[in-house]
Amino acid sequence: MARFDFVSDNTAGAAPEAMAALVAANRGFVSSYGTDEISAKAADLIRGLVDADAEVRFVASGTAANAIALAALCRPFEAVLAHGHAHVSIDETGAPSFFGGGLALRPLTGAHGRIAPASLAEALAQPDHAHTQGAAALSLTNATEYGAVYATQEIAALAGAAKAGGLAVHLDGARLFNAAAAGFDLKAIPKMGVDVLVVGGTKAGMTPTEALVVFDRTLARRLDARLKQSGQLPSKGRFYAAPFIGMLEDGAVLRHAAHANAMAARLAAAMPFPLNHPVESNGVFVEMDEATRRRLWKAGWDSSRFLDGSVRFMCSWATTPEAVDELGEALRAL
Repeated sequence: MARFDFVSDNTAGAAPEAMAALVAANRGFVSSYGTDEISAKAADLIRGLVDADAEVRFVASGTAANAIALAALCRPFEAVLAHGHAHVSIDETGAPSFFGGGLALRPLTGAHGRIAPASLAEALAQPDHAHTQGAAALSLTNATEYGAVYATQEIAALAGAAKAGGLAVHLDGARLFNAAAAGFDLKAIPKMGVDVLVVGGTKAGMTPTEALVVFDRTLARRLDARLKQSGQLPSKGRFYAAPFIGMLEDGAVLRHAAHANAMAARLAAAMPFPLNHPVESNGVFVEMDEATRRRLWKAGWDSSRFLDGSVRFMCSWATTPEAVDELGEALRAL
């Protein structure tokens, strides 16, 4: 059977710090639906992470977090601007539109999954028209679907342009800690005008959990009712919150993210196939034909074909140097 080590950073288990926090949270009786002290402590840690007083909730998946966030920012007759290869655009089975009652996703362009300022400017210049869904929000992703990391100033410039055009701003941080480990300043996010942030836990080495961070307090009214209707207000909410405590208290999540990034750099250095995107976080994207990919699978390694035709190899908190070197040898043998 082929190994799944590099198919995704979702294929790894949970980090020991996350599991220890879950075990600790399992003791005794607490209040339900996220009103417990464990959820409160995790929310405080996230507020400290971004240095802002925000509403924080914990949900089961990044798709749920993104869809609920965009539904809060857009009315059904409006649209979200996002990179054409962003997760919200191509990998969420229409969830933003479903949760948003019909909101549209309008694709922007840019190399390596980063939105080009000119593409955003062109979209913002489009006049409102009764027969089209006008833009009401901008969705950004850091790190991008291709592993590229926006510099802090790049996100600030895009968010600033959106705000100047009257748009709200959503930041999908499914791999936010990998971006932070590469130099992105988390404490700058509230100052950029981001209205809603998704802090990814699952890909960072936690059990399934994502944090929905709402900076715009006007969006917090009836937020719990929105979550309940969406099936994202779990009765035992402490088990979604606890992994963030274990991973944030002593900085373990950033150490793990830095390790994943370093393993990707190690794999890139050993890669005999051409790189299609710069390796800036924990993903390596290469040019490989399908026949060669099938030979790799027969050699014992699974992989994933990505949106632009690249074959993707993802590293995680659990990736070992030995596994990277084994994969490198298998790739060279092809």
